[in-house]
Amino acid sequence: MILYQTVMALTLPALILHQALWGAKGAVAQRLGLGPDPARGPKLWLHAASVGEVTSARWVIEAVLAARPGLQILVTTNTATGRARVADWALPGVTAALAPFDGAGSAARLLDRWQPQALVVVENELWPARLRACDLRGVPVLVIGARMSARSARRWRLMNRLMAGMLERLHWLSAQDADSRDRFLALGLPQAAAGPVVALKSLGQVQPAPLPFAAPAPRAETLLAASTHEGEEGLVLEAFLAQRRFRHLILAPRHPRRGDEIAALLAARGLAAARRSKGAQPGASDRVYLADTLGEMGHWYAMAGATVIGGSFAARGGHTPWEPARQGSAILHGPSVHNFAGPFAALDRAGGALAVRDAAGLATALDSLDSAAQARLAAVATEVLAPEGDGAEVVGAVLQAIRG
Repeated sequence: MILYQTVMALTLPALILHQALWGAKGAVAQRLGLGPDPARGPKLWLHAASVGEVTSARWVIEAVLAARPGLQILVTTNTATGRARVADWALPGVTAALAPFDGAGSAARLLDRWQPQALVVVENELWPARLRACDLRGVPVLVIGARMSARSARRWRLMNRLMAGMLERLHWLSAQDADSRDRFLALGLPQAAAGPVVALKSLGQVQPAPLPFAAPAPRAETLLAASTHEGEEGLVLEAFLAQRRFRHLILAPRHPRRGDEIAALLAARGLAAARRSKGAQPGASDRVYLADTLGEMGHWYAMAGATVIGGSFAARGGHTPWEPARQGSAILHGPSVHNFAGPFAALDRAGGALAVRDAAGLATALDSLDSAAQARLAAVATEVLAPEGDGAEVVGAVLQAIRG
């Protein structure tokens, strides 16, 4: 912990300068634990990394608010886009802010100003100084949708004292799958703090929103490559150009800052593509649309009859299968799916997804996906990924913590 605090102290000036020069409005104040003032009433702090994580927890926020009218919830994220997403919800009693630095007393400052009855952490956002500040103030910490891959567990074993110290401070942890739960226990989570397995992203409802523009092609002829990483766009493009079933491709990179790089790749292949970040809309003759923004993946799932899961060809472990399944988009994925190994294995066994290894295999799979095949895959995926239970244990644990 001392080494960690030293490293954070040394890097803090650079972090503050970065936020001052390039951060969003109010970034420095909020990162230092200042920012929005609390309103009257009991308070809860919920933290999630960014758009995807906070969206997966929206149903928890809404359920807790319904059960506790007048509760004030501070929702912090690491990104301005995540903060904007929460603000756009306009939920009564919910305040959005950027998360405090894990140093310079930032978390302590926020805790002293807001005095929340509990901190709810979504997925893997465990920060040593933040947890210590909560522990010193008697603020219980709950983790929901926690995920721990085998690869991450191996890395954390190299810093086992730091991880064990964090896990000992947790009041309650609900993992997204049984394997993650076992890995947290092996790393030092007290048995008494291990809650039930609940996959947050399997719950909640699709929030309907008008599409930003008319789809340039029928849904059955539109393919989405969702949350792609470096190297995957080229593979998807190779497959897309080799097949004949789909006539429109939406490329939605995981990191929009890679937009220029991907646009150059498209230009090198002689493909003119409209870019979402430039406010452009695809025309009927455009074969590719570059959706280089954050927080709009729901639009692209709704437009696409089939979705290629990003991160599954780039050894990144793959991204969520629940969101495309919930919107009825047929799922295709590569060999790297360790982030959601259980769900993808279940999908593959039941015929709810198509597993391919390379561009040639992807092209062949795409050619097999007429509208009927897309509908069959989507129906099976919906059944396989149906939630077990309604998540009442998660909501109940949060309500219990804020009653204390």
